[in-house]
Amino acid sequence: MNILGISAGYHDAAATVIDGDGNIVYAGHAERYSKIKNDPNLTVDMLFDLSRNRHIDHIAYYETPWKKQLRQLYSGQGIEWNKLTTRQLLRQQLGGYFSKVPTSTHGHHLSHAAAGFQTSPFDRATVVVIDAIGEWDTISIWGAHYNNGRAEYHRLWGQRYPKSIGLFYSAVTERIGLRPMEDEYITMGMSGWGKPEYADTMSILLEENLHIGIDQMFLPLAKDVDIAASAQAVAEREIYSIMRRARDFDWSRNLVYQGGVALNCLANRNLGEYFEKIWIMPNPGDAGSSLGAAALAYGKRIKWSNAFLGYEISGPYPVDALVNSLLTDKIVGVASGRAEFGPRALGNRSLLADPRGPDIKDQVNAIKRRQQFRPFAPVILEEYVIEYFDMPRGFVDSRYMQIVGRCRHPDLFPAIVHVDGTSRIQTVPADDSGIRQLLEAWYRATGCPMLLNTSLNIRGEPMVNDRADADRFERLYGVRVHS
Repeated sequence: MNILGISAGYHDAAATVIDGDGNIVYAGHAERYSKIKNDPNLTVDMLFDLSRNRHIDHIAYYETPWKKQLRQLYSGQGIEWNKLTTRQLLRQQLGGYFSKVPTSTHGHHLSHAAAGFQTSPFDRATVVVIDAIGEWDTISIWGAHYNNGRAEYHRLWGQRYPKSIGLFYSAVTERIGLRPMEDEYITMGMSGWGKPEYADTMSILLEENLHIGIDQMFLPLAKDVDIAASAQAVAEREIYSIMRRARDFDWSRNLVYQGGVALNCLANRNLGEYFEKIWIMPNPGDAGSSLGAAALAYGKRIKWSNAFLGYEISGPYPVDALVNSLLTDKIVGVASGRAEFGPRALGNRSLLADPRGPDIKDQVNAIKRRQQFRPFAPVILEEYVIEYFDMPRGFVDSRYMQIVGRCRHPDLFPAIVHVDGTSRIQTVPADDSGIRQLLEAWYRATGCPMLLNTSLNIRGEPMVNDRADADRFERLYGVRVHS
């Protein structure tokens, strides 16, 4: 039995297929196929790819449409009459595909929770979901466990619209001239350059309907970097309050953390103060809920191994070619194997560089057409990470750029250290991945166990998906991309 999970119709459409043995046989983002950033709709090419050589037996949708429409009516957004039912939405998204396949509908926050818990290594966990908004929920806490192999979820507490950490952070992102629901990570990076002197003033915004944004006259004389720093401080204060509440239910000292706010790796650094073991699935936002909906329909533990689950560019990982390009040009692209599921490139659709060069960060920012203050992440052989970084405690997996740690030798690696002395760290264990082979070869050639790793895309565009995308990147930006 193959189950197709779908998150689509609003932003960043995605789909996941789980087989009858609990294997994730496909998980991908529509934007990578359509080339439209945050595309809300599935594409024909994507549907063809996910159904290749397999029959779809069940379709699971990630939220309850009529409940979402009631909340939109309440919030002043109006009702979209063509999105009242799952049947309507699936007809729009799938066209004539899978028209006879049985379907199920699952709650937005429960889909988030399942995406995390059923891919986690835990038999029992406290699950915290924090996002902008589901149907009505903006925060929920769950007690999760397996009962005779079936995942069960017990809602322990929740918070409803309009108070929302996610909506607050998105509204601030728009207030400082960035794109909400897309550039929140830039706001997070900008916060390191400012001072949180407006945090107490800005905390009042949490009680407001921030779907309408923040008045541009709010703090008119404040610097954007100080607004960003203040927003980060408010968000962290609220997140840690929720974590204390979740811990005090005493359901489990294992934490599964989901929702778009879980992508705030700066806040994540302190989660070990509240829980002993922590798992954040590498796609904790709405796109990842396509996996969550499929997991709920499946009902049991999902077999998770890595995030390389999307479109495949076949062939061996080009280790030698990449090392040679790095030694001569310092910067190179790679598009090889299956695309990453989630917003962060992890080595298969990456722009890589030598982290030791004093000008490398500016060069890569120029290639990607990003603001010069933006930081980059190191990818490092796991066994060397404690020699170079102070790692936050509690995380059972550090492969997915979800945490920050202080760099112990910032002068040696200026390309991957932010203004606050931290780095967003990705470790690579001793596995058979291409990025592991590359790091080993790079270490043998240079004595350096890490590389700068960022997504192979230009600001405002989706990540490279196929070889045609890679060729376009080479042609337009003058950087060799190996496959």
